[in-house]
Amino acid sequence: MDRINELDDESFLKAIKTILDSKSQSQILLLTKEERKEITESKKQIEQGLFIEQTEMDKQFNKWLNAR
Repeated sequence: MDRINELDDESFLKAIKTILDSKSQSQILLLTKEERKEITESKKQIEQGLFIEQTEMDKQFNKWLNAR
């Protein structure tokens, strides 16, 4: 940030802005009503403890694989 603040080259600063703007725009997710509802429901389930940790899921999956 300090190095950018020290720049006086307007065209170079505009180029940096363009890069940053394009990066920011690509990270915006547009969700449907159904997707937002799923996220809300998932958050409620997490708050209620209705989830399994990834490490535990990995153990169960490996156990299942080895049982086959």
